[in-house]
Amino acid sequence: MADTDYYKILGVKKDATPDEIKKKYRKLAMKYHPDKTENDKAAEAKFKQVSEAYAVLSDPEKRKQYDTFGSSDFHQKFSQEDIFKNFDFGSIFKEFGFGGGGSRFSFGGDPGFGGGRRRNAGQAQVKGSDIVYELPITLAEVATGASRTISLQHAGHSEKITVKIPVGMTDGKKLRLAGKGEASRFGGPSGDLFIVSKVLPDPVFTVEDTDLHVIREIKLTEAILGTTVLVPTIDKKEYNLTIPAGTKHKTKMRLSGQGLPVMKTGTRGHLYVHIHIRMPKTLTEEQKRLVSELSNTGL
Repeated sequence: MADTDYYKILGVKKDATPDEIKKKYRKLAMKYHPDKTENDKAAEAKFKQVSEAYAVLSDPEKRKQYDTFGSSDFHQKFSQEDIFKNFDFGSIFKEFGFGGGGSRFSFGGDPGFGGGRRRNAGQAQVKGSDIVYELPITLAEVATGASRTISLQHAGHSEKITVKIPVGMTDGKKLRLAGKGEASRFGGPSGDLFIVSKVLPDPVFTVEDTDLHVIREIKLTEAILGTTVLVPTIDKKEYNLTIPAGTKHKTKMRLSGQGLPVMKTGTRGHLYVHIHIRMPKTLTEEQKRLVSELSNTGL
């Protein structure tokens, strides 16, 4: 069931509570259970679907793994046997009023649920645990890419791994290094290492997805008469940006394609320049006189 949405299958929201998930599963299990839909292959398939969804979402650790890595990566780590392992459907069905119902169906080969494979044969295929490593990176590294060396602790010993940060690895993006996670306890393949980017605050720019934002201040007279300002870019360039006469406070101007690279596309976000007008807190006597004269002209 790769690339499936367990929440959608059960008809619950991603923040559903365990009680809400159980209540929804009970309703669907009652509807599609083979005792009520005998010889209905479509209903049987639906019953297996909702049962698998419940097996994952009712288990806090499996649900966390599913929410963190998504359906595709979750199913690379967990086989159906792993999903149903140690899950007591018999007592669940008794609670719902079906006795031990469902045991005649195969749900991924679990021997406690009508299974096929022997447990010790299945264990050899169980992957080791995945590791999630949050890597702090700068905006400059997002823009240009970088190579970093990290140190991981494995069962008492450390391992140094060189990580190539691709261009455009914005905040929260994941990089998967296959086989660099924990070793399997059952002789199966090692888990994976997931590098999750954490973009550090920048003294000049703020970030919104792949767009950058910067503030430039101008004087009141410059806002009235117009001016030009120097705008820095993440690539260490500077642009002369023309500020037209009559520009209002907090006007936002866009420099297209001067934001962060979009991962794997070759395109870039935009750079937005926010114009702030610096209002004087005090005026000299001469400035007051000139402003008064301007006021008399109707300005």
